Amino acid sequence: MPLREWSRSARHPMALFLAVTLVPGIVLGGLGWRLLRADQALESRRIQARLETAAEAIAAALDRRLVEYEERLSTLAAGPDHQAKTSASKLASQAGEDALVVVFDRDGVEAYQGGRLLYYPSLPAGKEPAESLFAAGEAMELQRNDPAGAAAVFRELARSPNPGIRAGALLRLARNLRKTGKPEMALAVYSELAGLGTATIRGIPAELLARQARCRLLEEMARGPEMNREARALYSDLQTGRWMLLRTAYKFHSEEARRRLKPDPGLQGEQVREGERLALAEGVEWLWDEWQGLRKGEGEPSGRRGLWLAGRFVSLLWRSQSDRMAALVMGPRFVEGQGLERIQPLALRHGVGVTLSDAEGHAVGTPMRGARSQQVVRSPAETRLPWTLRVASLDPVADVADIAARRRILLAGFAVMAMVILAGAYFMARAMSRELEAARLKSDFVAAVSHEFRTPLAAMCQIAELFADERVPEAEQRRQYYGLLVRETRRLRRLVENLLDFARMEGGAKEYRLEALDAAALVQDVVSEFQEEAAARGYGIELSIADAGMIVQADGEALRRALWNLLDNAVKYSPDCRTVWVEVARENNQCRILVRDRGLGVSAEEQKRIFEKFARGAGSKTAAVKGTGIGLSMVDHIVRAHRGKVRVQSELGRGSAFVILLPSG
Repeated sequence: MPLREWSRSARHPMALFLAVTLVPGIVLGGLGWRLLRADQALESRRIQARLETAAEAIAAALDRRLVEYEERLSTLAAGPDHQAKTSASKLASQAGEDALVVVFDRDGVEAYQGGRLLYYPSLPAGKEPAESLFAAGEAMELQRNDPAGAAAVFRELARSPNPGIRAGALLRLARNLRKTGKPEMALAVYSELAGLGTATIRGIPAELLARQARCRLLEEMARGPEMNREARALYSDLQTGRWMLLRTAYKFHSEEARRRLKPDPGLQGEQVREGERLALAEGVEWLWDEWQGLRKGEGEPSGRRGLWLAGRFVSLLWRSQSDRMAALVMGPRFVEGQGLERIQPLALRHGVGVTLSDAEGHAVGTPMRGARSQQVVRSPAETRLPWTLRVASLDPVADVADIAARRRILLAGFAVMAMVILAGAYFMARAMSRELEAARLKSDFVAAVSHEFRTPLAAMCQIAELFADERVPEAEQRRQYYGLLVRETRRLRRLVENLLDFARMEGGAKEYRLEALDAAALVQDVVSEFQEEAAARGYGIELSIADAGMIVQADGEALRRALWNLLDNAVKYSPDCRTVWVEVARENNQCRILVRDRGLGVSAEEQKRIFEKFARGAGSKTAAVKGTGIGLSMVDHIVRAHRGKVRVQSELGRGSAFVILLPSG
């Protein structure tokens, strides 16, 4: 099929338009989408590169900070004893609350900034008096069941100048006083025992044993407030590391003191601090094991390590020489204050947030600020830090602002292109639909006009043949045929004039000669003329003139044609009711001409387009009413040319009323 003929088809232009617009649109959309994805990938790589650069810089800054501490630890491990102690104390005072400086040597463990190590992995061997010194008194107490005699023996031993002997004697004396029913005297002896200071009994400080015994005795005596005060003071001293204890001793005495305490909001804070210090103590234990391995030729002489201990992350640094190892045990608050806060300006310059964590993801200090959707992770193996380093952008929205702007522009372009395509398709489809509808209406119009022409022409031909064959001999019959011939001729003439006038109206060439006319007289004249034709079809016209003498400026011939069309429609669309009513009246200084019937009626939907050319109601097709579909369109055109209005009021099955309103005066 040639392209020109193919494009004339009703459907082919739409297909051509869709092919020309949709296919390139889809191709452009696909290319745009790929461009957008590529742009996103490029932006993601750019952000990733920035984060990696920031991670390298932050890791280097943290490493330099740790190197500073390691150099000082190396000095501690290599320096002489007197200098090492001074340097260790200075370093510990600078470290702050959540850190410990610990020195390991052949003599054991020494923690600096004392009072923070709750227990020790090992204690130096102490010299205590022989148990045989107390054998006589214990024999009287245990074998002879003579606590009073035993108390006398122990009271004598308590006068010894040796602190160890005095401590052992006082502890046993207080015990026997309790057995003899002298608790107040026993409390006094325990107080004296607590004042001995550094003396130990079986490796436990005498002061700790005495204060624990006082709490127990006060509990037995039901002296609750005093017992609570004693237990609270004892628990607080245990948390400050007042005594050098092994783990088991610390755990026992701490739990005993805590058990006796009443619930107190302040106690919760102390328990939190205890947890922090327990983690540091476990870190010291881990380092002690490392030191023991070094003494056997195993382990690492220096290192960095991060461990999850006692529910907290503990960071360890250590340096060792042949006979000494110095270490820094750091809690999360120390790392945050001495590490993260120091690098905060650097992180802000790079626009990133930083988190340090262990291998399992436990955060050291405050969790990361920033987005987690895109981040850089550096393991301890990569950075030599004791933590896993995580770096993420602080403002991910700003990071993607450029790509977001480009995305909006691209999407806006897609939206505009889609709107253009859709709008073009809609208007083309609408235009083609109208063209198809117009073509159908024109086809119906041609068929209707042909039928309208055929009917009078057939009658005229038949009468002419009868006259030509001289088959109408009677004069009366000839008069009837002449009358019929005249009516059909007039009908045909009116049809031709309607078509010619309609063509002139459509082309804008119709001219109206307005003059002052009596509206009532004109309507009466048209009704009288139409009555002859209506009577032949069995219809009657009832005319009512409420206000005669109304003058309108009108083209008489055009107004006659408009009124005739309304009357003709009223007759054609009233198959059952054979009466048509016409009224002439005044309405708001206007001439009102009404033509009413009780015929088929027009639906509300069809009333919106009844004055369009070629438009005909569904009832006309159902009732097989013939017509051209231009009558009401001509009426509307003529009335509007007279600066008037035409309106319709109708209901299906109850008839219609057409009203012409013309300016009067």
